[in-house]
Amino acid sequence: MTVYPSVIDMIGNTPIVDVSALSPNAQARILLKLEGENPGGSVKDRIARSMVLAAEAEGALAPGATIIEPSSGNTGIALAMIARTRGYRVKIVLPDNVSVERRQMLEVFGAEIIDSPGAQGSNGAVTLAQDLARQHPEWVFLDQYENEANPLAHYETTGPEIWSEVPEVTHFVAGLGTSGTLMGAGRFLKEQNPEIEVFAVEPPVGELVEGLRNLDEGYIPPVFERWGGLELLDGKRIVRPRESLEWTRRLADLGVFAGVSTGAAMAGAVRTADKIDRGTIVTIAADGGWKYLSLGAWTDDLDDVVERAKHTIYF
Repeated sequence: MTVYPSVIDMIGNTPIVDVSALSPNAQARILLKLEGENPGGSVKDRIARSMVLAAEAEGALAPGATIIEPSSGNTGIALAMIARTRGYRVKIVLPDNVSVERRQMLEVFGAEIIDSPGAQGSNGAVTLAQDLARQHPEWVFLDQYENEANPLAHYETTGPEIWSEVPEVTHFVAGLGTSGTLMGAGRFLKEQNPEIEVFAVEPPVGELVEGLRNLDEGYIPPVFERWGGLELLDGKRIVRPRESLEWTRRLADLGVFAGVSTGAAMAGAVRTADKIDRGTIVTIAADGGWKYLSLGAWTDDLDDVVERAKHTIYF
């Protein structure tokens, strides 16, 4: 058994589980990389570590510094965890309608929460964080949507891990949020084998699968443009909120307790499996299910859950 020098060193090398029992095509395997196994509970541990270490190397972060960052939960939790171990203060701009579990996790690691209007979603949190960063130049704004350390984290870790464990991969499917996972891991995989196809999972225009975004709604993350997102992607899989919840429940049938954005990714992977003759599809379980229990995603009437999710950000 490996003894790690710190919790930060435990980030990455997450397990991959075969969920092909849910594939509609017997010739198409579906493999799920469980990012909820990271110490902070999500894929965002990777980019938080990458951004903090890069800022330290550049001299932007010094002992006692204050970090400010917008988040709907996972990036904020990861930053708060890492910052606490390295002696930084953290202010997280958070939509005021996030789930109670998100707030509690941020409080565990000592983050100061600055509320943004929930009706404005993650875009409102970004705008407020940008304003506050301009007003307080002494704070360090890492800006996950702009920061090169975000896609680099996946180019240097997530992609190589997938290639090492699943060299037969033919399709990579992931949710589109900041776009870091798709750009970093997707580019790495295509460099190893240009025949690998990369698909983004998006909600329809005007519908909310929090943690994901539709590029047609106006905001395109800078890292998506700089990393050639339009050229990298082979297509999109549009997944509605109800589908996300349905596939979250179906994963539980296999003992996989994952967040609702994982249900969206799984729906995209299943749709891909249905469209190909054969192949091996790898997708990402962005986090575990613990922060979604108050949604009732696994236990309540689906119509009630969909309606509840319109008013509170759970995923």
